[in-house]
Amino acid sequence: MTRSVAIRWVCCAFVMLLSTFSLASGQTLTPDADGFIVATPEDLQPPEGSRSVRVLGLGSEPGMYVMRITFAAGTGTRPHFHDQARYITVIEGTWWVALGPDAATYDPDTMIPMKAGSFLYEPADGIHYDQARDEPVTVQIMGMGPVKTTRIETDP
Repeated sequence: MTRSVAIRWVCCAFVMLLSTFSLASGQTLTPDADGFIVATPEDLQPPEGSRSVRVLGLGSEPGMYVMRITFAAGTGTRPHFHDQARYITVIEGTWWVALGPDAATYDPDTMIPMKAGSFLYEPADGIHYDQARDEPVTVQIMGMGPVKTTRIETDP
């Protein structure tokens, strides 16, 4: 494995980890005394130095989770899948995705754009990868935990 391939896999693993667990430095919303969570747009911004806001639950624990992740321009993932379905809304920016069995082979030219307001359902075990290209992208990801992410090694 070349150094550049190794670096890409390390970056991919880090991004996938972010999509499963919240960062320790990430924003976490807490319910009020009656159990309600009310969040303004300002509450849903990741704090300085973080890329995520945990809105509800944890992807690593049983039950529903909701999180927002902001991907910096030029970052993304490599082919992978999750063992649980995920429901994703693009909040800001254009998110590029490759979906389905053909996504087992990384080819950025096959990715399709998902503009702000777009929705994506990823079925359990649905192979995909994604990328923020020319601008930061914020997505909201919902699902049932615990969720496991499995990468697919397709590099020569």
